Amino acid sequence: MKIENRQQFLIVLTIACLALLIGDDVIFEPLLNLWSARSAQIKELRGDINDGKLLIQRETIIRNRWSGMRANALTNNTSLAEQQVLTALDNWSRASGASLTTIRPEWEDDSTNYETLHCHVEATGTLDTLSQFIYDIEKGPMALKLDSAELSERDNTGQQLSLALEINGLALLPPARQ
Repeated sequence: MKIENRQQFLIVLTIACLALLIGDDVIFEPLLNLWSARSAQIKELRGDINDGKLLIQRETIIRNRWSGMRANALTNNTSLAEQQVLTALDNWSRASGASLTTIRPEWEDDSTNYETLHCHVEATGTLDTLSQFIYDIEKGPMALKLDSAELSERDNTGQQLSLALEINGLALLPPARQ
């Protein structure tokens, strides 16, 4: 090869290499990143579609469960709701044999859609009566949630126990009229 042809060849080869390098940085890498992002988005959308299909299949079950929750929620009248809870606690304590010593209800306005009745309850009895009392609260139809329970002994033999409970009740508010 002649020197002129060699220089021209090297110049063309250098330009071709620079063109490939720039093409890789400007065209290939962005397209590859775009392809990966689109693949991830398609995967996410397919998951969303699958979740939507499952929700549609379970629509009647979910609606029936929500209707049951709404029916068992406390009334939105605070004094009636407190009366509901007090009556239920009294019935459960009688059924289990536990003795109620203290009930302190307190309302909290959490949202525009619901209110929460925080209730501190103290009861005494044997381990059997107190465990039955807790079971009745948890399995009752009312929208009550047992947040905490503290058990302590009242006598030296451990036969008489004291139970302190933190219970929350849910009261759904009617939709706001606009």
